[in-house]
Amino acid sequence: MLKIVHYPDPLLSERAKPVRRINRDLLSLIEEMFDAMYEGRGVGLAAPQIGQGIRLCVVNTTGEPHDEIALVNPVLVESTGQATDDEGCLSVPGVRSSVTRAAHVKVRAYDADGKEIEIEADGLEARALQHEIDHLDGRLFFDLLGEAGRMTLRSRLKALEEEYRKEK
Repeated sequence: MLKIVHYPDPLLSERAKPVRRINRDLLSLIEEMFDAMYEGRGVGLAAPQIGQGIRLCVVNTTGEPHDEIALVNPVLVESTGQATDDEGCLSVPGVRSSVTRAAHVKVRAYDADGKEIEIEADGLEARALQHEIDHLDGRLFFDLLGEAGRMTLRSRLKALEEEYRKEK
């Protein structure tokens, strides 16, 4: 099982590099990422969250196998409206906050077969896609909060920083 990288690991703050080629190793990684995401009870997982600095993410907001989405080199091409909802992250355990994101998004990417796809999404799926693409750009959900929002999370983030230092 893949290990989830936790805040404040520096990899979570780095921009991921484009995937150059879809091969068996990448397809295997996608399967392992879905397994890790389900094990952690998440709805999305980006490659930097498992220590891989590449532009790859997986999303499934329903838990149904036919709703699995693997995105290679995803790009947010359109976003409209606003929606605020509670958000957490497998890489920031025990921390949740109310985050405002676009209500509707259009994302362009390649699927696991190397075919270019375009996804339009609303609701939780739109939120998950934005959250995972943020990971690929080195952003965490609490980076989107204002100063007051970050202040409410400060003690829990400090505790995660301490845990990280002790593990290293």
